[in-house]
Amino acid sequence: VAGAMKARAGRKAKAYVVGVCGLVENMPDGNAQRPGDIVTSMSGQTIEVLNTDAEGRLVLCDALHWVQEKYNPEYIVDLATLTGAIIVSLGSEYAGLFSNSDELADKLTAAGKASGDPLWRFPLSKAYDKMIDSPIADMKNIGGKGAGSITAAQFLGRFIKDGVKWAHLDIAGVAWDKKGTNPICPKGAVGFGVRLLNQFVKDHYESN
Repeated sequence: VAGAMKARAGRKAKAYVVGVCGLVENMPDGNAQRPGDIVTSMSGQTIEVLNTDAEGRLVLCDALHWVQEKYNPEYIVDLATLTGAIIVSLGSEYAGLFSNSDELADKLTAAGKASGDPLWRFPLSKAYDKMIDSPIADMKNIGGKGAGSITAAQFLGRFIKDGVKWAHLDIAGVAWDKKGTNPICPKGAVGFGVRLLNQFVKDHYESN
């Protein structure tokens, strides 16, 4: 996110874009959450914590809610190294794309092809939504063994307001180059999504 904002600033892009980063500490403590806890999100929705390792989505859902309250955006694109399940599905070649808008998904997919940050779209539906329903809270923070990346996206989708076009990019498999074979950067973090988002805004949302 920081890299994408810097890229736009560097070329003085004429587009109204807001970048938000949810920065938190994640360390063991006597007050840390436990399996079975119920937490209340910033939106007021309650979440049953079944897996304390699925904590990133608890931060991200609040960031999504906050940016909608603060800026009333027409479009939201979030990026997160959210699930190991996306690595099982796509390895390190594609990022997973989830969206409530075919228009937005198509634009992002095209930008991914043009920029070299490829995306592969996954489904969202009420059938998967049922997997995160909780009998004692509004939702659970995990959905079970199957479709882990999809249920994580379904979780985030519950924090998107009606009418907001939203896309979630699960970049867990593509965020790092462990072999040092990436042609544009050294071994380590590759900044996946910087070129993608820069291309996406350039193609569709800049004024002359």
